[in-house]
Amino acid sequence: MRVGIIGTGAISNKHAQAYKNIGYEITVCTDINEEAGRKFAERWGCEFVKTYQEVCRHPDVDFVDVCTFPDFRLQPVEECARAGKSIQVQKPMAVNLETARKMIEVAREAGVQLGVVSQHRFDDATIFIRKALAEGKLGKILEADAYVKWYRSPEYYGRPIKGTWAVEGGGALITQAIHQVDILLHLIGPVKELFGMWQLGALHKIESEDVVGAILRYKNGAQGVIQASTAFWPGYTERVEIHGTKGTAVLAGDQLKVWDVQDYAGEPPPLAEDVLSASADPMDIPLTPFERQFTDFGNAVKEGRPPLCSGEEGYRALELVLSVYESCRRGEKVVLNG
Repeated sequence: MRVGIIGTGAISNKHAQAYKNIGYEITVCTDINEEAGRKFAERWGCEFVKTYQEVCRHPDVDFVDVCTFPDFRLQPVEECARAGKSIQVQKPMAVNLETARKMIEVAREAGVQLGVVSQHRFDDATIFIRKALAEGKLGKILEADAYVKWYRSPEYYGRPIKGTWAVEGGGALITQAIHQVDILLHLIGPVKELFGMWQLGALHKIESEDVVGAILRYKNGAQGVIQASTAFWPGYTERVEIHGTKGTAVLAGDQLKVWDVQDYAGEPPPLAEDVLSASADPMDIPLTPFERQFTDFGNAVKEGRPPLCSGEEGYRALELVLSVYESCRRGEKVVLNG
């Protein structure tokens, strides 16, 4: 598969290495910072062009990968739709639900695939737990929580657009913890109602939240907690904890750390001690989940089927994040429609 990349910041290099590892070719890239874009092109052996339209229309591109800030999503989707190219975008898929829904509709009408990068769905631990939950190994789920207690330096927020509502859509929840939000939805299912509280700029000079928490009620009756922060020095490994009537599973970073299940009979759990976490370094993340997701997306393009993490899946994660923000602003419980 041949890939065109829009946006050549830090995460794009992770993507590029993952593509190289699975045998995909990066053929063309662009960036509004021409110097950075040309350096990326030189490093990865691809062509640099000056506009995103050229990437989307390029004859040597099978699909496009968008690694920009989340306020720039709909434009490349529309251009790819006109060119008949499939497209995947970094999380979050947009900064508001109206744009996200439009992206889904445009891709559907054009018959192209739309994917959202949520690579932790492809961790061994997540795959194992999802199968175990489907088999009822943990019994009835009572509680499912996510804790993302990270730290980001003042330098991280040094660019004026960082932590803004207009460009990034918010702070710690939408930028950092949306991965764990997605995992909760992927494993447990939709949320029925929630109540959130936040602190805006508690540590950093940003307009959005760097401390936020929410209490959840899932549609299946379980309850849960989400805590997200970029203000807790020195940063701690993120966790997803699932408690059922037959036992408990705990994900830490990219690994399964706890599997305490009564009378368990099944395949050995992939328990591990060494974990990778972006708790203090945004780039301290494993490549294997990216490789798996990108392979699935490439296969989806070839087969004309939705990818495992489609635009609809990305929409659900964004909807939950924005519902927490709505509750924080209103100081009231929010009931979700989905």
